[in-house]
Amino acid sequence: MNIYFLRSYLLLIPLLLLSTLAFCQNDALKAVAKKGDGIYTLLRRYGLNASHLQDFLHLNQDNLGKDNSLYAGRTYLLPAATAATTEKEPTPLKSENASASARTLKVPLFGNAYERVEVKDRKLSGAVYYLSSGHGGPDPGAVGKYGPYALAEDEYAYDVTIRLARTLMEHGATVYMIVQDKDDGIRDESILKMDRDEINYPDKKLAYNQRERLHQRTSAINRLYAQNKGAYQRMLEIHVDSRSEGQNIDVFFYHHDNSALGQKMAQSIHQTFTKNYKRYQPNRDYFGTVSDRSTLYVVKYSHPPTVFIELGNIRNTLDQRRFVIANNRQALANWICEGIIQDYRSR
Repeated sequence: MNIYFLRSYLLLIPLLLLSTLAFCQNDALKAVAKKGDGIYTLLRRYGLNASHLQDFLHLNQDNLGKDNSLYAGRTYLLPAATAATTEKEPTPLKSENASASARTLKVPLFGNAYERVEVKDRKLSGAVYYLSSGHGGPDPGAVGKYGPYALAEDEYAYDVTIRLARTLMEHGATVYMIVQDKDDGIRDESILKMDRDEINYPDKKLAYNQRERLHQRTSAINRLYAQNKGAYQRMLEIHVDSRSEGQNIDVFFYHHDNSALGQKMAQSIHQTFTKNYKRYQPNRDYFGTVSDRSTLYVVKYSHPPTVFIELGNIRNTLDQRRFVIANNRQALANWICEGIIQDYRSR
């Protein structure tokens, strides 16, 4: 081969690559952003997930706003090579031997009375759960009046959440508490004292600004989600609702409208509550619902399939009994766990 031809051939290779890239970009699927859309919302709508983020940013680098925000009504390119990909179930980690002897864990976060955790079985072995209770730090959330006492949403949501963490661990799950109060533990008092010393996993002080606090949460969850890649992973955010004092409400559930796995878990927990209400309170109907609410920050930006739970109305006298009685808080945790186990079994 003569030198002139070799040089021409070498020059042709990058030109071919550029042509291929241009073709791929022109061939990519297009999507119009709706009002309120973020990148993850747009990706999920078309069956894509967080693994496609970098490709999306590359394709649309000149078409994004501040902090990679989207412009409503503007057309964006979707990664063509994976545009048909759907949300897939992660391959669970290898389960431990179901016949292995039960072992005892020591978890100081649960407090002196509850720090010893007996692993009863391996029903959730291989599963990873991220649990986040609403508000905390400088924000107590909704506050209800109970006689002379104030009931803070963050304290009661936290107590149900940490009870759920312990219950999940009793069945062999790996659990991360995203909001933590290292002084409180699990508490059996009726009136839970309000404080502001909660932290964000692993040890970050909760931000004063609400949006920044939510960003702290989702960032911690998403980092852990990437580190646990390949595991079966789910996220739950637990709140207490606030409505007029006269409005009694049941536990209800939200999920992302493009997350079939999040919806499936929400429905599984909801079915458990429906069944248990029929069993323990046969003379009343259960009106809890499952619906999509993709605009909620933690639902919108958390990478694992997510369920957002509202436990009841902290301002309503009847609902307050659901919170101020420790056994009721434990029952909420048990029923949520029961639904989670059912969801895991049906994967």
